[in-house]
Amino acid sequence: MAQPEVLSLVRVLVIDNSLLFRRFIQQMLEQRQDFQVVGEASDGLEAVQKIEKLQPDLILLAVGLPKLNGIETAQRVRQIAPGTKILFISLNRDADAVRATLSSGALVSCPATTGNKS
Repeated sequence: MAQPEVLSLVRVLVIDNSLLFRRFIQQMLEQRQDFQVVGEASDGLEAVQKIEKLQPDLILLAVGLPKLNGIETAQRVRQIAPGTKILFISLNRDADAVRATLSSGALVSCPATTGNKS
């Protein structure tokens, strides 16, 4: 008899200074069976502490964070949790900003949208 396939959950930490955005992301991920939100942080220093404690598989990271910006946070993540994947989410589409996020160790930099078509 074949064993049922066991899904391996991707453990996610959501890091953004907007509570509304963190809740939105959490609700979106809860609709999927392959993601588990293990925590959230509203600034870079809090994020580093939680990453060290929780060792998530993936962090969704804003660039413009208080206390420690997203790029500096990502650089620290590379030291304390080198296996953690980093996905930047930012409204900034400037090529230099995208290069900075990728050079900090992120897998990808995704532009967030405001829903405004202008």
